[in-house]
Amino acid sequence: MAVNKKHDEFYTLDMSTGWEVPTSYPKGIQQKIISGALDEENRAGTRTRLLRFEPGVFTTAPFEHEYWEEVYLVSGDLTVGNDADGNGGTSFPPNTYACRPPHAPHGPFKSENGCLLLEIHYFDPA
Repeated sequence: MAVNKKHDEFYTLDMSTGWEVPTSYPKGIQQKIISGALDEENRAGTRTRLLRFEPGVFTTAPFEHEYWEEVYLVSGDLTVGNDADGNGGTSFPPNTYACRPPHAPHGPFKSENGCLLLEIHYFDPA
């Protein structure tokens, strides 16, 4: 299986540019693609991204997708399973990790103080 990522040695990421709100995400959640690309229509590719939540931002419903997802909470707090008003759920601290297969329902999510996630997305090559 070919991997659509270029060889990159250590370099400093510019954390002030390249952020965008992903399609269908609420304002206050932004992504920065740091490697690769994911073609959801053709079920191909792999990407690594940073995802950040501003303080107090939350999503309102669980969702699922067709690709594998690995998530590492780098900093801040992330609550999983809040209701549509942003209440409740289980809060997780930095250095927590999740690995989800395709079609695994997850969310909704919120962050009281803001957070930064490192995510790796890919389609199963088998």
